This record gives sequence, C-alpha cells and structure tokens, in this order.
Amino acid sequence: MTTKPLLQEKPSIRIIFWICIAEILTMQGVFTFSSMLPFFLAEWKLDSIDAGWISGIYYGSYMISVMILVSLTDWIDAKKIYITGALITLISCIGFALFVEGYWSAMLFRALGGIGLAGTYMPGLKALTDRLSGTSRVRATSFYTSSFGIGSALSFLIGGSILKWFSWQIAFWIAGLCALLALLIVSKVLENRPNRVGFRSGLRSLDFRPVLRNSNVMGWIACYTTHNYELFAFRSWIVVYLTFALTGVTGGFFQPSNIIFFGVLLGMPSSVIGNELAMRYGRIRVVVSIMCLSAVLAIMVGNSIGLSAPLLIALVLVYGCFVTGDSASITTGAIESASEENRGVTMAVHSSIGFIGSFLGPIGFGLVLNTFGGHNSSEAWFWAFASTGFVLLLGPILLLILRTVKKT
Repeated sequence: MTTKPLLQEKPSIRIIFWICIAEILTMQGVFTFSSMLPFFLAEWKLDSIDAGWISGIYYGSYMISVMILVSLTDWIDAKKIYITGALITLISCIGFALFVEGYWSAMLFRALGGIGLAGTYMPGLKALTDRLSGTSRVRATSFYTSSFGIGSALSFLIGGSILKWFSWQIAFWIAGLCALLALLIVSKVLENRPNRVGFRSGLRSLDFRPVLRNSNVMGWIACYTTHNYELFAFRSWIVVYLTFALTGVTGGFFQPSNIIFFGVLLGMPSSVIGNELAMRYGRIRVVVSIMCLSAVLAIMVGNSIGLSAPLLIALVLVYGCFVTGDSASITTGAIESASEENRGVTMAVHSSIGFIGSFLGPIGFGLVLNTFGGHNSSEAWFWAFASTGFVLLLGPILLLILRTVKKT
C-alpha cells in the first residue's frame, strides 16, 4: 500500500537535496568580503560608509537584475537562467581575486556578483518548485531558503579562516570553484524543460501589474523587504561588531568568524521551525511575533557591549536565530498567495523589492554608525542596531494594513 507513494517521493528528495547543495555552493562568495571586513577597513583605509557601499552594492545590483531574470522563468526554463547566473558568479569571484585593489574595483566585482546571485537564488527556487507539487513544494521552499543560511555560514567561516594562513584572494578562488561545482550539479540533476510559451506571450512575464495589485502578496513583500534590511545589515557588520565588542578576548571559539559560522548555521533549523510553526499556528501570527521579538533583540544586542563574552555571544546567537526565523515563512506566504501563472513574476517582484532592503541595510547601518562616532564607539553600535530594529517593524505593520485593505 505504501510502496508507490514512497517511490514517487524519492525523486523529490533527491532533487531537493542536490539543489540545496548547489545553493550552498553558489553562496560562498556572498559574505566573503563581510567576513574579512575588519582587515579591509585597515588595508584599504575605508570608513563605515565606504564599507557599507561595498557590501550594499552587491544587493543593489541583485535588486535591479532579479526583476528581469526571475520574471523570465515564467517563459524560459529556470534551469537555463540558473546556469547563466552560476557562470556570472564564477567570473565575479575569480575577477575579485585577480583584479581588486581597492574601493572602486571592489564595487565593480561585487556588483557583478549580485547579478550572479540574482540568476541563481530565486531561479534555483523556481526550478525546484516547478518540478514539485503539494506539501513537497512547501517544505522544499523552507529547506531551500534555509540553505541560504548554511551557505552564508560557510562563507563566513572560509573567509574568516583564510587570513590566518593564506592571502585574502584564496577565499575568492575557493568561492569561484564552488560556483563551478554548482553549475555542474544543476546541469546534471535537473532535466531540461521546454519554454512554456512563445516569445510574444513570454513578454507578459515582464508585466508586474498583477503582482502589484495583489495586496496579499505585497504585504508579504513588505515583510521581506524589512526582513532583508535587518538580515544583511546584521551579516555585513556583525564580524566588525564582535571584533570591537570582544577586544582582548582570545581563543578559538571567540574568533568572530567562528561565532558567526555557528550562529548562521543555526539559521537553517530556525527558518524551518518558523515555517512549521506558521503551518500549524497561522503564518501571519507567527511572522509578526518573530519580527517583533527580533526588533527587541536588535536593541538588546546594540546595548550589550560590556557584558561578559559568553553572555554577549549567547545573545548574538539568539538574535541571529530570530533574524532568520521568519525567512521561509515570508517567502512561502508570497508564493502561496500568487496565482500559478504569475508565480515566476511574483517571485521576481518579491526578490527585487525585497532586496531594496538588502541594499539599504548595510549602507543604512554604516551611515548610522558613522553619524554617532564610527565603529569604535559603543554608542554608535547601539543606535545602528536600534535603527535596524525600528526599520524591521515597518514590515509587519504594512502586512496587517494591506490585509485590511484586501478585506475591505
């Protein structure tokens, strides 16, 4: 009685596993710069605003290019978009290692890396969900978005560890090799699918109006935008914060890159658990609760300099779990609120508008930090984290308002 469903489920498990592995591999260049930021601040004589721009431009170029690349997945097989994005990621990582010497060259190759991420992250999710259905698709979304956390963790660990033994360029060579492996995995694992529509009909995939008129989807996109503001501000600056807050503390685990590796790794189960709680207790209730608690924790972390090292680290790790705890739930909410024929363009708008937050988060955090005294000031760190918490709260507020508009 159970043999046939089990046999049907095995191909789904295989696809989910390998596409998640590919996602982890393409992530290796995303936070390499952030993991080495204390080094680059000194090496290139950057201030907080400069560093914020180099971090933020990655997500700015993502924001611009993802609107087109993901929309095209309603027309062209997402696998083809993914392979192109992985190739661009490869070029951006190797180019960073070979040619970057300071602010402007770093901006160029970080921007190219953002285009590569736009061609892999959401197109990878679209390629995965196009080949699944039902609860497998819902759970695959949570595992895939959580793989972003695993990839981020490894990116921090590799980048932070390389400087102990090798030049900083080696980390980017490793990231480029990982992008190549991801390209090969997706080429092998996913079967090719024909274009879904002709050229003229395919141009409709660039019509964003149905998404913008869907107030349910736009509510989730608002949450995703402020979630990304917090997430990428946190991950772009947390190594510098811990380097300052733990000055004089030595030991293997107390190295900032090791702490963040462990903390970001916790993001995978926290995101999956958050999605499971949302399925059981209601998506809106769970997402709003997580985001409100995360805002409170942001203020607490900003005010934690001077605490004992174990207590400060524990607080940062708990905060990190709440930062990612709503990720899968928000993305699933947007996907499930979209119609079948508009799912690709919905994901494009979701990513593009959402990554406005990713672009502004590192820059806004750095601007507040610079305004109140720079990265060597305890007061500046408090206001930078507190401002992030205040921005985060705009998401659930807009979600509730837009759902009220829908009902009326």
